[in-house]
Amino acid sequence: MAIVGLWKAGRGHLSYLFIPFAAAFSLFGADREFTPYAGVKAVLPADLRITGGAQWLAWCRRQDGAIRARLDQGDLDSIANFLLLGTSFTKQPRIPMDQMTAASKSGILRARVDDLVAGLRNPGENERLLFAQCLLRRQGIDPEGSRDPRRPGVFLYNNLLRVMNEEIRLGERIAQAQKLMRPDDPASLLNRSSAFRDRGVSLDTGIQPDFLIEQTLRDLKVRGLLREGQIARIAVVGPGLDFIDKNEQYAYDYYPQQTLQPFALYDSLVRLGLAKNDGLSVSILDISSRVIEHIRGARERAAKGAGYVIQLPREVSRPWPPELIAFWKSLGDQVGLAVPPIRPPEIFGGLEVRAVSIRPEVVRACESVDLDIVLERLNLAAGERFDLIVGTNIFVYYDAFQQTLALENAGAMLKPNGLLLTNDRLPEAPGGSMHLAGITVVGNNAVGWYRKQ
Repeated sequence: MAIVGLWKAGRGHLSYLFIPFAAAFSLFGADREFTPYAGVKAVLPADLRITGGAQWLAWCRRQDGAIRARLDQGDLDSIANFLLLGTSFTKQPRIPMDQMTAASKSGILRARVDDLVAGLRNPGENERLLFAQCLLRRQGIDPEGSRDPRRPGVFLYNNLLRVMNEEIRLGERIAQAQKLMRPDDPASLLNRSSAFRDRGVSLDTGIQPDFLIEQTLRDLKVRGLLREGQIARIAVVGPGLDFIDKNEQYAYDYYPQQTLQPFALYDSLVRLGLAKNDGLSVSILDISSRVIEHIRGARERAAKGAGYVIQLPREVSRPWPPELIAFWKSLGDQVGLAVPPIRPPEIFGGLEVRAVSIRPEVVRACESVDLDIVLERLNLAAGERFDLIVGTNIFVYYDAFQQTLALENAGAMLKPNGLLLTNDRLPEAPGGSMHLAGITVVGNNAVGWYRKQ
């Protein structure tokens, strides 16, 4: 596993009764504002035809609404993945996307659609079915009271067809992006461009990005670019919520929805000695009300002494690099305690599982904030700015201009020399505050380090 860096500029368990100082740090009172016009007018695309601050603010408001509207589309994408790969509502075999034709001919797809419709009509306490039921109602379809009993099934078929067609177009874009990758240029691994720029914003999540971030943090420490105990305030942009992944290898719905990255990042920073276990605050910046409320609910339960349990399944038949397996085995050991995992369904015969209960004080140190980083920033006092911001698989959903805005908004919230870590190449604004200082390459993946000037 190769680790490569390019630097171009600059240089224990706690008691449940002890609430660390970091947990008291709050962003709820921080002002939120759109990116100032003065900072972007030099990079405005000509076709926007914006000539003043009022026009700029009006455009930002429209764009913010459009970006947030993409969340529903991303949720509909997840419903298609749920239909194909979910196991909580059916006993039918799972259907990988490349086996769709065979599943349709054999009747497995039809059986899965019927079972999902039945589940939507009687969801019980299945939180994913309850969410899918609400989502269909927002589309004008009531699974329980539809006069046409075929309508929910037709909607699920059509939604699946839409996702399949989008996958074809996405494959073409990814193929174009791969042409820009050069073996002699490790930084080209970041060139995923804006492959998802017109797709729904998905909440998919898993441990792979968290592994890449830990490897990057280790690399930065070895190079002396991060010091022992240096990190006190961090932000995670769009950590996601594990509904069900689009990739069969990581698609599970037998356990409650969960978010991983805030706790995995906290865990990695403590393991590497870059942060103190009682001196770290984690801000989650997101536009998804589902993520925001999920974190707030976890904090409320933590205030009453309850931990946050994460389930960590691994399919042993699929090869993982030894370093990733080691990360999986250690994930959570700095911030929680091992607990008995939920037993997976029998369909997952080769699944190795572990679970960790994140300590309440760690959960309380995490705070969710509604923020569209593409267009917004928090006005933070100098001492309240972040040492580190992490955003993985986020910026690929936006076009080049939006990525430039997001980079500058991140910079406005970082301390001098603070870092943004991301696995996407972000266009830098001329004279802007953020600069690509280097990269860490892990296998066929890379994380860029953007440094605040």
